[in-house]
Amino acid sequence: MAMSSGKGELEWTSAATPADEMKGTWPLRFSSLSNFMASAPTGRSRSLSICFPSAKAADMKTDPSFFASEPAAEFDFKGYLLRKTASVNRALDLAVPPQLHPKLMHEAMRYSLLAAGGKRIRPILCIAACEIVGGAEAFAMPPACAVEMVHTTSLMHDDLPWMDNDDLRRGQPSCHRAYGEPLAVLAGDALLFLSYRHLADMDNYPSGVPPALILRATTELSRSIGAEGLAAGQVLDMESTGVNKPIDIDRLESIHLHKTAALLEGSVAIGGIIGGGSDGEIERLRRYARCIGLLFQVVDDILDVTKSSQELGKTAAKDLASDKTTYPKLLGMERSREFAEELLRDAESQLEDFDPAKAAPLLHLANYIAYRQK
Repeated sequence: MAMSSGKGELEWTSAATPADEMKGTWPLRFSSLSNFMASAPTGRSRSLSICFPSAKAADMKTDPSFFASEPAAEFDFKGYLLRKTASVNRALDLAVPPQLHPKLMHEAMRYSLLAAGGKRIRPILCIAACEIVGGAEAFAMPPACAVEMVHTTSLMHDDLPWMDNDDLRRGQPSCHRAYGEPLAVLAGDALLFLSYRHLADMDNYPSGVPPALILRATTELSRSIGAEGLAAGQVLDMESTGVNKPIDIDRLESIHLHKTAALLEGSVAIGGIIGGGSDGEIERLRRYARCIGLLFQVVDDILDVTKSSQELGKTAAKDLASDKTTYPKLLGMERSREFAEELLRDAESQLEDFDPAKAAPLLHLANYIAYRQK
């Protein structure tokens, strides 16, 4: 599978057969990342010894010149985001009642899942993808809660001292700092298992949702977070941190297509599936999600060196301290911004065949990810 207009857009490559591509088979990569490196000025080293320019916080203040033009202002994105966030938070609160036992474990689950700093990007993407193919929010809410539970689990485990070792998450002490390492592991496991129960339980859905779609959505979630997705990306990231040899752009791309983009793709694909979207619609949504998945990571890497811990709600400059490979470190700050702009343009192009009114939330969500400040 390939997609290119000859104007610098991203090119998709996959070893899968056409039939497999419609199911979102991995591995999949952006060949334009290699093109970014190939087009680097000849006088610049392409190894990890690149010293990217220092950046002040003001350098990355949602300046539209860094990214594609913002979508039309007729759509009330702020209102949409507030409404969907409130709906998701209410559903998550009901999904993990505080009175369940063991009380301390459920307290730790709720502590991480309901933290005020959660942006709820993945569940809102799931709902917006369901709506763009004609589904209702009520259909998408169970899977939306499930992907947020999975995402929260990944943060709880990623923060552990023997993983990414972070003491701050969503503006508060990480779960292991508040409840201890053993309970953080078990509470995270419990959230992961609950996500599948919540997704697969027919009683959580309004009447009319075919069981076959719920089964397909469950399979999609498993693929996006297991050995083909998030878990694989975490292993690749661990293997590539603190090593003495240079990490190339293909390796960095593979890490983040799995660790970051896979769950974002799963969130969007599940929404399209549960909303009854066609294979063609779901494939276009997958491409959109992979673009914003990498865009999320590029912006995250830029913010890591341009924002404070207080602004981010997590430890700033941590990637530098741990000698982790990032897009600014490998490409330089300016080329990272250019790549973010390219990813945003291509994400927008995947939505062109949808009804503009229904596509507005996903279009604005892509810009929200590009312009975010934390």
